[in-house]
Amino acid sequence: MKQKKIPMRMCVGCREMKPKRALLRVVRSPEGEISFDLTGRKPGRGAYVCPDEECFMKAVKQHQLERAFSAPVTDEVRDHLAAQIKTLPKPEADDAAE
Repeated sequence: MKQKKIPMRMCVGCREMKPKRALLRVVRSPEGEISFDLTGRKPGRGAYVCPDEECFMKAVKQHQLERAFSAPVTDEVRDHLAAQIKTLPKPEADDAAE
């Protein structure tokens, strides 16, 4: 049988290529709202980050989210996302082999 290709994405924090399902998607909606996209189906510009608070903070410090969205990310939004990343479940990379 032919093996399925696993989609890879680059984390904006650590700049490592990882399976798409192992990363969290941060999306900027057409209205300009920035949030986590747990389903991977929200409309808008997306950026991927590891489900690790340290990696997320590195992306914030280096302004990688602002660069990915071509728009400023306010301190309020950064604080909200940082608090949210602590409570989010970590995506499973095992499902990609189905």
